[in-house]
Amino acid sequence: MTELIAQIIAYARGIWRYRWFIFLLAWPLSLAGWIYVSKMPDEYKAEARVYVDTQTLLRPLLRGLAVQMDLRGQIQMMTKTLLSRPNMEKVARMADLDLNTKTDEEFNELISNLMGDIELSGGRRDNLYTISYSHPEPQKAKQVVQAVLTVFVENTLGDKRRDSDSAQRFLEQQIKEYEARLFEAEERLKEFKRKNVGLMPSDGSNYYARLQEVAAELNNVELLKREAERRRDELQRQLVEATDDLEEEFLVVPPEPAMNAPNQAVDARIQALQAKLDELLLNYTENHPDVIAIRRTIKELENRKQVTQQATVESDIVPGVSQNPVVQQLKLALGEAEANVAALDVRVQEYKARYAKIQKLVDTIPAVEAELKRLNRDYEVTKKNYEQLLQRRESAKLAEEAEQSAENVKFRVVDPPFVDSEPSAPNRPLLLSAVFGLSLAVGVGLAFLLSQINPVVDSVQTLRRVAQLPVLGSVSRILTRQQIIKRRIEVALFASVGLLYLGFYATTMLMNARGINWFV
Repeated sequence: MTELIAQIIAYARGIWRYRWFIFLLAWPLSLAGWIYVSKMPDEYKAEARVYVDTQTLLRPLLRGLAVQMDLRGQIQMMTKTLLSRPNMEKVARMADLDLNTKTDEEFNELISNLMGDIELSGGRRDNLYTISYSHPEPQKAKQVVQAVLTVFVENTLGDKRRDSDSAQRFLEQQIKEYEARLFEAEERLKEFKRKNVGLMPSDGSNYYARLQEVAAELNNVELLKREAERRRDELQRQLVEATDDLEEEFLVVPPEPAMNAPNQAVDARIQALQAKLDELLLNYTENHPDVIAIRRTIKELENRKQVTQQATVESDIVPGVSQNPVVQQLKLALGEAEANVAALDVRVQEYKARYAKIQKLVDTIPAVEAELKRLNRDYEVTKKNYEQLLQRRESAKLAEEAEQSAENVKFRVVDPPFVDSEPSAPNRPLLLSAVFGLSLAVGVGLAFLLSQINPVVDSVQTLRRVAQLPVLGSVSRILTRQQIIKRRIEVALFASVGLLYLGFYATTMLMNARGINWFV
């Protein structure tokens, strides 16, 4: 620690030997610096604060009905791009700053300066933004801040409208495309159904379900036919037994002849079949298998009636048998049974034909069903997307109308552009003090540099360090009276110059505080 203090004292003595070089360099540097600071133009700072309100009552009411845009993110993006070149060109034209530029280079420099000088701060949490700009002319600074504020508001609202318009145009274009695709899908489906009439599945059943259904119907009709044949055979047997019994009875007591009994039985059967035909026509058309079978049976009975009119008289050995009520009822029931068997036979043949036809289409119908499913699937997907696009368009329209009517984003100017009457820059007191201190530091540095270039041994410690030899003693210098007076005069003169320098600095600061620039 002692050596450090001794070293500092040695440096101070070296600077003191070249003390006049301090003021010799500090004075001109200070004067030059003070003149430069005094000639610096005044800068007037204009500021404005704006609050962006994104919380409106309509937003929670429209949640789920209309598209909700990320307004906070949109505003943050707008603040990041506010100082872009296109926006600065608008600001320069709105504030008439471009009138002072004559070439493209000057205009580009102006835009670059604006991008660096305009400040936008705040807004991260409270959506309160501060716009500031400094200019030598206070009115120009105010105009620039007002222009930036205008561009900020217009661009934010304009971006929302442009986004809404572009979304609407995109949705309209997509709706037109899907409408055309939906029409094409409908046409393909219609044409396919027209070409494959009779091969289409019904009620969602496929080929194998239809085959099993026809097979089940065929089995059911065959069972009904066997039942009808069994009933017919039984009626024939009963009729034969009744006829035999009655013939034996009539041989003993011959009855009166009845020539019209066979025709009455045929007429009864024809009437029964006609009644059944009328009942079927209430539910089916003329092309129904049962209708066709009954009509065929009626025609056969009518032909038989003509033959029976002659055969009954010739073949009936005992005419009274046919007039018996039991025989007549059995013949009537037998006729109905035969008609039923004939009808069921037609139905059996029809279902067998259907079954054979479906079996032959084992390769065609599944392919038709698969193609139909594919067409229906494409149609349903296209229809679903089309309906979703329609819903999105309505939602976008509702959101756009809500934005236009309710103003989801409101800009509230908290502080309009304002310029203080006092210049905000440069900070001349600070700069003058900095010039004063820097000049002194440069002067002291020059004196220290000279002392290091021309070193002097002025103490026992310095001599011991330089010579690397032990010092046995030292002889002090004894000044005469004249030398003492001369040294005191030099010290006083140096102090006077220092005080003059300090006084000049104090006077400069006082004049600057009073607004007097005596260097201009």
